[in-house]
Amino acid sequence: MYTLQKILNERYCVMVDPAKIPKMVKAEYDALIKRQYISRIAFEGKGHPYIAPFMYVFDGKYLYFLSTKYGRKLEYFNANPNVSVEIEDYAPDLSMFTFVSLQGRLEEVLDQELKKKVRTQFAAMITKNRLSSHVLTALGHSPDDLVDAIVREERSVVWKLVGVKDIVALKNG
Repeated sequence: MYTLQKILNERYCVMVDPAKIPKMVKAEYDALIKRQYISRIAFEGKGHPYIAPFMYVFDGKYLYFLSTKYGRKLEYFNANPNVSVEIEDYAPDLSMFTFVSLQGRLEEVLDQELKKKVRTQFAAMITKNRLSSHVLTALGHSPDDLVDAIVREERSVVWKLVGVKDIVALKNG
């Protein structure tokens, strides 16, 4: 039995394989991760994924995130620490775009020395990129705080992405 859509497809459409977006090699997606500092993390929510933006720092091996000590993300993290992390870079007109998606598990960092090191990296990243003091609110601080308050005070949780099982890294040329 022919449907109108099938007849139209056979008469007017040429079946063409879609162009595929090229993959990035490890050096390319590592460079993307080092260049950026904003990600999106998808948690398993209640019935639907929950996606939230997070600043991060990268030490060449691990991604680290600071999370406020409140909100849905903590509930979802405690229920299931498996996440997808997405980092992207694109031109405003989309003439250039790259992205990497990493599927792994968040782990809370408990070691005091490592937490201080990560917090110091966050303060340096904020200063280097001349970010507004308003970003401090995403880390549990007031915009009136000095950036070094991130290092001195523990108003946020430190997470580390571990157990990465899959990486999808694509670019448009």
